[in-house]
Amino acid sequence: MKVKLYIEGGGDSPFQATQFREGWTTFFQKAGLSGRMPAVVRGGGREQTFDAFKTAVKVRKADELPLLLVDSEDLVAQDCSVWSHLKSRDGWDMPATAGNEDAFLMVTCMEAWFLADRAALKRFFHEGWRDHALPQWSVLSEIPKERIFQALTQATAGCGNKAYSKGKRSFTLLKAIDPNLVEQSFPSAVALLDRLRGL
Repeated sequence: MKVKLYIEGGGDSPFQATQFREGWTTFFQKAGLSGRMPAVVRGGGREQTFDAFKTAVKVRKADELPLLLVDSEDLVAQDCSVWSHLKSRDGWDMPATAGNEDAFLMVTCMEAWFLADRAALKRFFHEGWRDHALPQWSVLSEIPKERIFQALTQATAGCGNKAYSKGKRSFTLLKAIDPNLVEQSFPSAVALLDRLRGL
């Protein structure tokens, strides 16, 4: 079975495309998926990613499995399924030939996953990192997206041109973090990685 994972983001330039692919490939390798590595497909914008996924589902071959991974953007209500959240927030309907377990969320965004590995953040940003500016949140999956970006901005404000900005640092950080720590903090990451491990 060839798994194609359509992931939101990745920018528009060839450099960003390379960073995107390398970031996700390294993350999945570190998560123990070397023998079951999905083909990572850079989706670009949110709607663009969903459109690409829908097309892949519609024309897929018998030995292909398209999967979708996007930011939840907003907090996910308790006991709310992925497709219910996407329907409520974005108006997206599950394609007729897709499955209930073919879509996954980064709650509330990929940057939230970075917070699960504070040690990696400290190593990456090193001098200028302001650890006190990053709250010790106990449940990372309950932190609004805006608060996450605000905290990262404040924590890296003294890092000069290395300060965090979406796209510029995202996939280098993705390579640096420990997937095991991400799974410990995010049930949504467990769902994704368990699905990939089971294929």
